[in-house]
Amino acid sequence: MKAFDLLPFLIARARRSPRWLALLNIVMGRLIPFNRPHGFRIAELAEERVVTCASYRRANHNHIRGIHACAIATVAEFSAGLLLLSRLNPGRYRLIMSKLDVEYLYQAKKDIKAMTPLSAGDLQDLIVKPLETAESVTVIMATEVSDSDGAMVALARTSWQIKRWDKVRTKVRQP
Repeated sequence: MKAFDLLPFLIARARRSPRWLALLNIVMGRLIPFNRPHGFRIAELAEERVVTCASYRRANHNHIRGIHACAIATVAEFSAGLLLLSRLNPGRYRLIMSKLDVEYLYQAKKDIKAMTPLSAGDLQDLIVKPLETAESVTVIMATEVSDSDGAMVALARTSWQIKRWDKVRTKVRQP
């Protein structure tokens, strides 16, 4: 069984149990090895929102000891992508981030969290229904990044192309 086949199962369990959420964080560290040294983790995995975190630690610092802009962008991307993966079966749909736009508002000098929402209505109206007739859709996910004091650090907008695997024409290995 492939790791991506386990994701829907792990995500469903992680929504209800801190132990399963801890296991999902370990699995995600292996699936996305780039994120592991930075300590990005899933803090909350609800049906309509995901919260991911990054610690204020040396691996995430820039030259003035704030959290690096790329770490902020990556934790926001991780939050949005995970929310989509948690709502759409990765065995059925391919997700590709096509654009990342980040507006930096405040220098983070503390732990940060990225929160991405997606209501059930928006999921149906923006993704599921259009994919019944269209080959692919592009959806823009907004993620708010704030520090541990609640100060808004950044607003990230990630654009995701979503397509059913049976509509993919390039030769790629399906998860």
